[in-house]
Amino acid sequence: MRQVIGVDIGGTGIKGLVVDESGTVLAEAVRDTEARLGREAILGQLQGLVEELLTGHPAVEALGIASAGRINMNSGEVVYATDNLPGWQGMQLTQWAMAEFGLPAAADNDANAALLGEVWLGAGRGKPSLVMLTLGTGVGGANLADGRLLRGASWSGGDWGHSVLVPGGRPCNCGKQGCAEQYVSGNALLRLALEQTGITYTHGREIMAAAGIGDTAALAVLERFTADLALVIGNIAASVDPEWIIIGGGVIQTRAVWWPMLAGKLGSGLAGRVAAAELGNRAGCFGAARLVLERLGRDSSGSSYVSDKEEIEYG
Repeated sequence: MRQVIGVDIGGTGIKGLVVDESGTVLAEAVRDTEARLGREAILGQLQGLVEELLTGHPAVEALGIASAGRINMNSGEVVYATDNLPGWQGMQLTQWAMAEFGLPAAADNDANAALLGEVWLGAGRGKPSLVMLTLGTGVGGANLADGRLLRGASWSGGDWGHSVLVPGGRPCNCGKQGCAEQYVSGNALLRLALEQTGITYTHGREIMAAAGIGDTAALAVLERFTADLALVIGNIAASVDPEWIIIGGGVIQTRAVWWPMLAGKLGSGLAGRVAAAELGNRAGCFGAARLVLERLGRDSSGSSYVSDKEEIEYG
């Protein structure tokens, strides 16, 4: 079977997998993004990760890239990015990858890729109407309708992180105020914890660990966080009415702590339509791999989802 690499570039970390056409993982690697150092540092981390995977698996035939930001899937250009990835806007991801590694390449937004991964191998299998919400450094989203990803005319389809949750609220690095990303992302969780407890946490895992052992202050932080998340999910359900809303991203790894709080705030009807990403924080890697397998034209799964023709036609 053909082997490909799927990588996922986030504001904090870069993850990569070597997978075959059945989705079997043959190798994986991780790097810090080093986003604060700008574009060249990010590319250096990405290059090191891909070279590590290629060294162990020289039979790899192509590279799929998932990245934060709005990505023109046809050209591989980052048409818009916030300061979560400084200097990333205008980056020609597909061209860079092909020139650097001499392999066919494809690129897409990280939330779109995460949804593709879940449709292929995870919670979205067999469901043609889905929304994906990814909670990491920022907040990403993707919409699937009748089996087709809706990327939008300017490649911002499903950008739920920059829908306004609180009018006149916190300034967002996209230029608006009150965006959902400022309330339900990993960065927002850390800021909320500082405001409510006075404690400077370095990672959301620390808040989850404290809540997991019954720390009342940490639990109160998560109560506020999940209340805001429930509002975002409710707005999505009212807007799109999908069959299933899948929650992914880094916070999903600690869902045992906060998921019952969220379910209680959603109510029984809506809670039954919200699911955790089965692929966890690697969904974007699987989706990037799936995308480039489609480009190679040799996807052995036989799925009718997201063929090249559909992607170009529906943007």
